[in-house]
Amino acid sequence: MQKFDLTGRIALVTGSSQGIGFALAKALGQAGARVILNGRDRSKLETAASELRGAGLQVDSCAFDVTNPGAVTQGIAWIEREVGPIEILVNNAGIQRRMPLQDFPPETWAEVMRINLDSVFYVGQAVARAMIPRGHGKIINICSVQSELGRPTIAPYTASKGAVKMLTKGMCADWAGHGLQVNGLGPGYFETELTRPLVENKEFTAWLCKRTPAGRWGKVEELGGAVVFLAAPASDFVNGQILYVDGGLTSVV
Repeated sequence: MQKFDLTGRIALVTGSSQGIGFALAKALGQAGARVILNGRDRSKLETAASELRGAGLQVDSCAFDVTNPGAVTQGIAWIEREVGPIEILVNNAGIQRRMPLQDFPPETWAEVMRINLDSVFYVGQAVARAMIPRGHGKIINICSVQSELGRPTIAPYTASKGAVKMLTKGMCADWAGHGLQVNGLGPGYFETELTRPLVENKEFTAWLCKRTPAGRWGKVEELGGAVVFLAAPASDFVNGQILYVDGGLTSVV
């Protein structure tokens, strides 16, 4: 089990005050990592951090806007200086906007791309610049089943997550030779605060359960094993891959 032990490692998880990001941070903390929560809302971050500390985990928080390159640079510098070297980065921050593509305003398209895609580049680059001289590091970009599949009313989201998949492969191409492993984690449909309306939509849930071989929604804690694997020494020769945790959704027609 030493190959899965993260004791003493510092892990930054963006967009981690709730939902999937919070669950991923919790899993990394349970594996021994010192976790840094990130978001823009300081009060939400502190509430989340307090909950994890109450569970006996080592947790810090650092609030900065992942879509602002200057704020990212300052935030990463503060963590490296005040907390320690970031050895694990999980690029999780993201949003969803639903609308028929013909009605999608340009500013909303730009918002989706800025948060879902640009932030992965900004934070990934800033952290990699610190990891490269050290010769090691793990970067995990949160993709989606929509990195592979389309659905009505979410074309910009699908475009952004497809781009994150390919950016992950590009990061691997540039940084693997420096000792970094860069992979993607692709969740399927999971019960979270943001998906609650879909969970409660009987028609959608019936469709999803029929479409997914596992026959159900995922639970966020079921992402924990995958993120720990990608963050741990167990995956030291895994690079540029997307690990889908989706109950088989992307494997069937």
